[in-house]
Amino acid sequence: MVNQEKVKEAVRLLLEGIGEDVNREGLVDTPDRIARMYTEICAGMDEDAETHLTRVFSVEHNEMVLEKDIVFYSTCEHHMMPFYGKAHVAYIPNGKVVGLSKLARTVEVYARRLQIQEQMTGQIADAIMEHLTPQGVMVMLEAEHMCMTMRGIKKPGSKTITIATRGVFAEDEKLQNRFLQLVKD
Repeated sequence: MVNQEKVKEAVRLLLEGIGEDVNREGLVDTPDRIARMYTEICAGMDEDAETHLTRVFSVEHNEMVLEKDIVFYSTCEHHMMPFYGKAHVAYIPNGKVVGLSKLARTVEVYARRLQIQEQMTGQIADAIMEHLTPQGVMVMLEAEHMCMTMRGIKKPGSKTITIATRGVFAEDEKLQNRFLQLVKD
């Protein structure tokens, strides 16, 4: 849970630290706005993916289910700057499926935290494996990191791609290639 009063005080100190006048008209309400913003963008800290992955439906098939191009926004825990992109999530059912929106909601649970992309990719895959118990999962995130765009190396447009494979996806290169081809199409 975000402590809004602490965030407001931290923002005031930051503004003073960079030489700003916290009483300047344009900045008077900034601490409050940023506290409310962090409550929203860090909402996943208080949420469990299980909430979204427990309402399942029985199926007889075991063909790949793929939800691709799930747009997400997250915040880098190293620089507290945004990174954003698309998630592609696939699984092979093991007698049950979950509503497609639940895959996007699972991505959101982990995106709405201070995070690193590599960890987020694995967290999504692990949550689906744990709560849906499919035969396998493959997750790919493609993201642009503002900490590389605005500061440091300053390389706008560069993308970071991370992949997590679990179960049959980890064992079957043909299945991985099928996933990658479907994502590319």
